[in-house]
Amino acid sequence: MSDEVDKDRRRFLTVTASAVGGAGAVAAAVPFVAYLEPSARTKAIGGPVEADISKLQPGEKMIAKWRGKPIWILRRTEEMIQSVKGLDGRVVDPNSDSSEQPPYAKNELRSRKPEYLVVEGLCTHLGCSPNLILAGAPDAPEADWKGGFLCPCHGSKFDLAARVFTGMPAPTNLPVPRHEYITDTRLRIGADEENPA
Repeated sequence: MSDEVDKDRRRFLTVTASAVGGAGAVAAAVPFVAYLEPSARTKAIGGPVEADISKLQPGEKMIAKWRGKPIWILRRTEEMIQSVKGLDGRVVDPNSDSSEQPPYAKNELRSRKPEYLVVEGLCTHLGCSPNLILAGAPDAPEADWKGGFLCPCHGSKFDLAARVFTGMPAPTNLPVPRHEYITDTRLRIGADEENPA
């Protein structure tokens, strides 16, 4: 029997055993890494959602769901946009200083694009869901109503920029969630360039 060691064979066996062991370690680690990922349910609850706004006509509102809340997307007409102007003296927070919105929505229309209003559809008083009442509607809360939102529970009124009128129980304007336009017809809610999901 020879006492010589076949070094090439030893090297081959060492490399092969290391490769097989490494592959086994990776295969064993995959379930643990996958476990650390958020579940599909968690992603659906808190992650960004997309809304197709291609069929939304001027003057119409649609509802998307994000984090269990209704998100209103209102496509305003030019008349609706003009109705917001001149109401600063009648709303509590005309410059949205005390209200919740991203910096790009801290303007008179509280939006990224004047045509679209994107807000959480829950009253800031007790969380009821206000109704959209357009100008000239038979159930308008005032004779000179220019359009806006009316909370049926406690009577809080908001203009078409979701700013609360003075003397209402709601303390602040309706919140504007982070959002971005992916295309002219697709909106992502819950994320933007500054805060990607």
